[in-house]
Amino acid sequence: MRIVLINSKQDIAGVNIRNHLLALLSGSNSWPLAEDHTLTFHEVDGRLIYQDRIDREVDADLIIFISRHSSVQPTPALTVHVTGNYGSADLGGEPGELAPAAPRWMHAVLGNLAARAPEGYRASYEVTHHGPTALSTPSFFVEIGSTAAEWADPAAGRAVAESILSAAPTETINLIGFGGTHYAVRQTGIALSSRGAFGHIVPTRQTGTISPDSLRRMREASRAVAAYIDRKSLPADEAGRIEKLLDDAGMLLLSESEVVEASRLEWATYLRVRALAEEIAPGSRIRIHGLAGLGNPVPVPVVTDLVEETVKSDKVRFLESLDKLPVVHLSKGSKEVLSTFIGFEDGSSQLASDITTLCVKLLLICEDAAIDGDHLILRKVRFDPEKARRHGVPRGPLYAILAGGRAVEIEGRKITPDAVQTTSVKRIHIPGLERYT
Repeated sequence: MRIVLINSKQDIAGVNIRNHLLALLSGSNSWPLAEDHTLTFHEVDGRLIYQDRIDREVDADLIIFISRHSSVQPTPALTVHVTGNYGSADLGGEPGELAPAAPRWMHAVLGNLAARAPEGYRASYEVTHHGPTALSTPSFFVEIGSTAAEWADPAAGRAVAESILSAAPTETINLIGFGGTHYAVRQTGIALSSRGAFGHIVPTRQTGTISPDSLRRMREASRAVAAYIDRKSLPADEAGRIEKLLDDAGMLLLSESEVVEASRLEWATYLRVRALAEEIAPGSRIRIHGLAGLGNPVPVPVVTDLVEETVKSDKVRFLESLDKLPVVHLSKGSKEVLSTFIGFEDGSSQLASDITTLCVKLLLICEDAAIDGDHLILRKVRFDPEKARRHGVPRGPLYAILAGGRAVEIEGRKITPDAVQTTSVKRIHIPGLERYT
């Protein structure tokens, strides 16, 4: 790949970064960017935000603008972002135009910035907010902010230079983002904890400008496969409007946890998992536990009563234990765990066995349970309000005392817990049960 690094002669931060890039490249260390790609430098006289069509002057597959960042609330910062305007072009570029993004590259550089940021600096995305926009070549800005002191800081310049030269993009989940402040806090957090890589991000103050056409342009310019909405930063009606736009456009909307979980799987595999879940239980949600990589997802059924009783008995421990297995569980409505799971075809038999074993062991630990051949016998003793009423116990605090296992006195009579209890027995048939104990 041919990569051009562009700075302005009048930009202190850009010159600072450029000088450190050149110094590092002349040293003895090897850098992924230089080893795997052809690098050239290009310097301009004017401000970078006005460099529309500069890709006609350079021979590049990717442009990295190195520059300064200014803010009315100056905070030491190292940032990355793509360029464009959702409305007017107050800071270069053309109104309503978006430049082609490079989400994978921004994701790689952002991660490096977070790891190398000098003390006191924060690393983050910025939302899309300035020019140039008239570009055909994917590009992004890497910036030092927010005052002249930081722009000239050699530690910041070196950190940015190292972050660029160390960039080695891997497979990402390209996203577009909606909502949040200028520094895209939630989107930054997602990128730093997952393969979620944002292209264009529109802040809360500008989501009202988003129409079906601008959504299409965001999607195309970012090569996005899904979208994320920072719901806490938007009024409910505005978040709903954006969600409807995405739905009308047939674009997948992911929550933060879904992006993190999807990052464990190859993207095409993740989509097959979602499709299979919809076949198993239309409208269901998925939670990915230890399933990772790529494979052929298949349904993994487990005895329904067994799963339901395990969830009732100790849902938290059950779900925590699933994290150790290559499995996806489904939920729908009030059913927090459906009895059909999803795993990869080549390990589905073992997975069914492991889940069954987990359920049986948890029930034997947590419940009054016994084994009778191929049946797991669950004996449950519960407080019976009707029996309590027949013994003259009034509704109220005395019910709680009896249910808690302590006796009470009513008009000189002692009522013991066992006098107001009901015992039920449930038999769960599990073929070959002895294998799971």
